[in-house]
Amino acid sequence: MTKTAESVWNNCLKIIKDIVEWQHFKTWFEPIKPVDIKGNVLMIQVPSQFFFEYLEEHYVNLLAKTLKREMGKEARLEYRIMVDSGNGKNGSMDIPAGSAKIFSNNEMDFPLVINNPVKNPFVIPGLKKMQIDPQLNHIYTFDAFIEGDCNRVARRAGKTVAEKPGANSFNPLVIYGGVGLGKTHLVQSIGNEVKKMHPNKVVLYVSSEKFINQFQDHSRNNAINDFIHFYQLIDVLIIDDVQFFSRAEKSQDAFFAIFNHLHQSGKQLVLTSDKPPKDLDGMQERLLSRFRWGLSADLQVPDYETRIEILERKMKNDGLDMPKEVVKYVAYNINSNVRELEGALISLLAQSSLNKRDIDLELAKKVLRNFIKTSSKEITIEAIQKMVCDYFDVSYEKLLHKTRKREIVQARQITMYLAKAFTKNSLKTIGEHFGGRDHTTVIHSCQTVKDLMDTDSLFRENVMELTQKVQLAAM
Repeated sequence: MTKTAESVWNNCLKIIKDIVEWQHFKTWFEPIKPVDIKGNVLMIQVPSQFFFEYLEEHYVNLLAKTLKREMGKEARLEYRIMVDSGNGKNGSMDIPAGSAKIFSNNEMDFPLVINNPVKNPFVIPGLKKMQIDPQLNHIYTFDAFIEGDCNRVARRAGKTVAEKPGANSFNPLVIYGGVGLGKTHLVQSIGNEVKKMHPNKVVLYVSSEKFINQFQDHSRNNAINDFIHFYQLIDVLIIDDVQFFSRAEKSQDAFFAIFNHLHQSGKQLVLTSDKPPKDLDGMQERLLSRFRWGLSADLQVPDYETRIEILERKMKNDGLDMPKEVVKYVAYNINSNVRELEGALISLLAQSSLNKRDIDLELAKKVLRNFIKTSSKEITIEAIQKMVCDYFDVSYEKLLHKTRKREIVQARQITMYLAKAFTKNSLKTIGEHFGGRDHTTVIHSCQTVKDLMDTDSLFRENVMELTQKVQLAAM
């Protein structure tokens, strides 16, 4: 009985199905169509060049062994690669197995569509030479991105990526965090630094929403291959807010193909998200697993000191001046994110200009009412205890325990000193908040703090800084 292409390929699929994982089988083997069989050569049709390259890189030996089992030792495989030739027309190209290496990473797209160069979705149609605008804002740089404990890991990972894009272990680099914490600033800083250090690298920043819209446009025009091939040309691809892919299943398929090609070609991927990859709902597991290949680094809410530095840098860049006490007031009370911090500063400066008055604490309190959740503030012993614990990085429980460790004893004494200075509580009540100590212990602690401030400059500096924090909290 004469073997047909369909029967040979179906027998091959039965073998392959028992060897590869189900998801891989469904993704990489079900779309293949048997085309023809001539002598000892089986021709199969694959939907794109990327598909062909992936099979050659990951499954060429499996395909060869399976085919020889079905057709004999002389069996050979050929591919028919479907090509989008533009204007809604599809073409094809026949290539023997083992030929993936004839295309270099930089020119793989063009031999298949020589008469119709890959369309660039970022340029005006009709341009003959494709020039890819990186879509970066030049004001976003590492110099303008203030480093603090809240972002140190992410910023330094970004610098590493910019210095050696694609040749580092942070690929992909996933930056995640809440709104207004600087994700876009950081990833665009990476792009700008790459362009500065590696001028020949093709860099592209794009939001996930723009990516999805482009994909849908190309899908309607039967030009998905053009879309995927374009993105496969990028050396450093930066995609902002990948969580929005969760509502676009087909766009995820396209991004998966692009991701695989770029990663395997030694290109760099940088992604941002509002949450860590493990918490992204509605994303394909195969994409989430790839997000975990590199490094995921979070951006947290900046601490008080970092917020002051951000404000001072902003003022310096804009040639502005503001009293130190106002800067501290704004930094202390606006503690949600960087965007709101800068917004508060702009509002303050605008009101100062419109009302033709100098910026002082009174104006700051008036203007920032829209930003600060105001309530009648009476500082409590518990609030002071929390500030001191955070400042010295000690637990609340240790502050109450009977211990002779110097750092704990001094933290407790300073807390009592501040509680006496800033609350209306009696010495007895203050002592009760520290494990039931009596009022004589509070008196002794306050005197000890005063004595140490006269003799120990570092101790005095710590007490003064904590005093400022309590003052700000009481405003």
